[in-house]
Order: sequence, then structure tokens, then C-alpha cells
Amino acid sequence: MILGFSKSWSAFSYVIAILFTLPLVAILVQSAVPDESIFSHLLNTVLPTYIANTLLLMVSVCLGALLLAIPAAWLVARCEFPGRKLFQWSLLLPLAMPAYVVAYVYTDLLDYAGPVQMGLRQYFGWQSPQDYFFPDVRTLAGAAIMLSLVLFPYIYLLARTAFMEQSSSLQHAARVMGCSPWRSFWRLSLPMTRPALAVGAALVAMETAADFATVSYFAVPTLTTAVYDTWLGYGSLSAAAKLSAIMLLVVFCLIGVERFGRRKQKLFQKQTQLSEQDRYKLSVSKQLAATGYCLGLLFFAFLLPFIILLDYGWHYFAVSWNDEFIQYSINSLYISAIVSVITVVVAIVLMFIRRASPRKLDLLPSRLASTGYALPGTVLAIGVLVPLTYLDFAINDVYGFFELRGPGLLLSGSIFVLLFAFAVRFAAIAIGSVENSYKRISPTLDMASITMGLKPKLLLWRVHLPLLRKGVFAGLLLVFIECMKELPAALLLRPVGFENLATYVFQFVSDEQLEHGALAAIVIVLVGLVPLIYLNRSLEQVN
Repeated sequence: MILGFSKSWSAFSYVIAILFTLPLVAILVQSAVPDESIFSHLLNTVLPTYIANTLLLMVSVCLGALLLAIPAAWLVARCEFPGRKLFQWSLLLPLAMPAYVVAYVYTDLLDYAGPVQMGLRQYFGWQSPQDYFFPDVRTLAGAAIMLSLVLFPYIYLLARTAFMEQSSSLQHAARVMGCSPWRSFWRLSLPMTRPALAVGAALVAMETAADFATVSYFAVPTLTTAVYDTWLGYGSLSAAAKLSAIMLLVVFCLIGVERFGRRKQKLFQKQTQLSEQDRYKLSVSKQLAATGYCLGLLFFAFLLPFIILLDYGWHYFAVSWNDEFIQYSINSLYISAIVSVITVVVAIVLMFIRRASPRKLDLLPSRLASTGYALPGTVLAIGVLVPLTYLDFAINDVYGFFELRGPGLLLSGSIFVLLFAFAVRFAAIAIGSVENSYKRISPTLDMASITMGLKPKLLLWRVHLPLLRKGVFAGLLLVFIECMKELPAALLLRPVGFENLATYVFQFVSDEQLEHGALAAIVIVLVGLVPLIYLNRSLEQVN
């Protein structure tokens, strides 16, 4: 609580919260509008398949990500083997790779006309597909594998942290009782990381539910593709909103699981500093196996797709480097820059009000403004377009009342719709970053500043902002990268004739011509590596 805090700050925070929750409210309202039996037709025909595929894909990806991440996290956190320090951060690199790019690369490698099957036919003398069996990549199982390769770092990071925070005295006790590393992992370490694994699995499931490009490329019908097809194919916004409401129900259930896991995690975790002596000394054969597993995981999840992208970019550089690529790169950069600044400013204001206000109700706006991150891109597009379209019509009606020519789709048909959608989607990231930095500022510093005569505005400007610079920088960086990678919202909301790097690459992927868009994909990946390098520096400081 800060003396001299004005109620106008509180009112302003609620205005921001209302704006950022408007898409969610619009989806719920629009889902109640009659849809001329289109939703009933979907419900009686394909909707059960959409829901079943979505749930099956989420479960499959979660299981796949857990199976990939847990061994790597435990080996890096609790064992000594060659390359451990390299793998502790490099296993995060797959997060920078768009899943649909990985899907295209592996499809190109493993299809009938790809180098793998061609090599097998040449080696074994097979003449036709009837001579042998090779699994089809473009299936739900294939999509689950692609998403698992890209999303397992979410679980890896949380599990690795949980393994490292386990008390070393417990491990020493397990050694005294004669437990081998495997028994110690299975009976002690793994049960204690279950809350962290639940949180990671919930995040992976949310990302899977929100994925559009990969399932669209593999022709796997899910709720995200259903929203897209219903809106653009059937032309029914209300039916698409009903499907979006179903997706929201799934997502909020996952958020509930994540919150429950985080609550339990606080009960028993004790942060400790793990020394070199606390790690298991593996035999030579097991060291080679550990290094081989981590290297193989890194190779198939990141290195192989990235090397192929570099090869495409090198051979098709003359075709890819053109005016379109330059213009779309500029579009991506300035949209990402504007949104990152907007979200961080909003985060600073909301978190300052939350800290300064004496009323508990003022804790609510920052929470409400963070709800947009739970909206998948296709769902968010509907939630943003509905209120902005109504507002455009209202503006044009006012112009018509005065017999003036209206501005047309001033908001919903311009770049503003993308800026608003991205700000709603990623405000939670900026709020989280600023909130973590605010927790490190002692309240006594505020008291001392107020005693010296600083008013709230000057306190924010002269005291808080310099101390928040790391959180502000992290928020700017993370929001910038997410905006560069965001595809579904950009694909649905982009103005006529407007493209960014994500939509540009996806068009080439859809046309089976990623080679021509490889340069743009490389830019997205390289930009995505920046926050991972920043995160790596943080990990090195911890270790």
C-alpha cells in the first residue's frame, strides 16, 4: 500500500482489464446467437470426431513429451556425463522451432518420394509400396510425434528444476540404504516431481489444443481446424463461437490442473544448491548411453530440421531473398515491437496499481488481463473480430447519421486488429515477467521513498522502473518472440494484402514448397533462439 494512491488509478486498471477480457466475453455472447442449425449439423456429424481427435492428440503429445523429457531432465540434473553442461540449455532449443516446419521437414524426409524410403527401396530392391510397409507420417500419431519433439522442453525445464531442488540429504540417505541410481530415480526423485510434471503436462496440452498449422498440414481434424473451417467454410461466426466455447472449457480445465499442481508443489519443495559430489558417477557405458540419448533427442528435435532448413535456405537463397521477404520481415518486426512495448507498459501499470492500492479488489485487473493467454489463436480471432466489427458498424452509423462517408472497417480491417489480438494474447507473459521483478522490491523501499516526499508517479518512475529493468527486458523479449511466431490469429485477422513471416512460411508449407520460404523460417528460428540464450545465462547463474 502506498500513501497518496488515487482511486483514478484503480479505475484505469479496470478499464484495461475490461478491454483485455472483451474477446472472452464476446465469444461467450456470440456462442449464444442462433446459427441456423449449422452447429446442430456439426454436432450430429463431425463434431464428436473433432473432440475425440483433440483429446487423443493432447493425451498422446503429453505422454510423448513426458517420455522424452523426464529421462533427459533427470540425467542432466542428477548425473555426471560428457556434455551435461551443454545439454542443460541446448535441450531447450526445440522451443524455437515452429512445429509445422518440423512437420514439413520430416514429411519431406519420410514420404514415399523422400530420401529415406528411396534409400530403403534401393538397398533392398523393393519396387513398389506393396513390397514393404512404411508408416504414414501424415496421421494423428505423426502429428503427436512432431508436437512432442517441439513441446517436450516445457516439461524438461520444469522437471530439471524440480530434480535439482530436491534435497541432497535425501539422495545421500538413498545411497546409504543401497539404492542404485535407477531405484533412487523411480522410488524417490520421480514421485517428488509429480506436481512439476503436472504443470508441464498442462502447458503442453494447452499448446497442443491451440495448435493449428501442424494438424492442418497433416489433415487431422481437431477443434482448432473446426473453428477455422466453420468460420471461413460455412460462414457461420456463431457456430464457430460455439466450437470456441468448447475449446475454452477444455483449456480452463487444463489451467485448473496446472494451478492444482502448482499449489501442491509449494508444500514440499525445498530449494538447494546441488554440488558436483551430489551427482551420480555413471559407468563408462552408462555415460555413453546418457550422452547418446541427449544428443539423439537434440538432433531429431532441433539439429536435423534446422540443418535441412539451412540447406534449403542456401540453395534457394536467390529465390527467397526478394522484396516480399524484406517487406514481410519488416511487418513482423514492427508489429512484434509495438505489441511488446504495449504489453510491457500495461504490465507495469497494472502491477504498480496492484502493489500500491490498499484494496484487495485491485488485485483482480492484472488477473483478468492475463486471461487472453488461455485463448488459442483461432478462438482469439473470433473474440477480437466480433467486438471490433460491431464498433466499426457503430462508427459508420454515426457518420451516416450526419450524412458523411464512413471510414469503413477502420478497426477490424486494419493492422489495429492484429495489434489488439496479439496484445490480448501475450499480455500475460509481460505481466508475469514484471510481477516476478516486483517481488524482489522490498516494501520498505516504498515507505522510505514516500517519507522523502515522492508521490506515486515519481515513485514508479524514479524507484521502481530502474529496479524492474530485468523483468521489463525479459517481458519485451518474450512477447516479441511470441508475436514473431504466432500464426493462427495472424492468419485469420490479417488485413487484405498484409503478410508477416509466419503466414508467409505457412503458405509455402501448405503448397509443399518450404524450400522457397526456408529463409523466412530461419529468421523465425534465429529470433526465437534469443530468449533461450537469455534463459541459458539465467540457468548458468543458478548452477
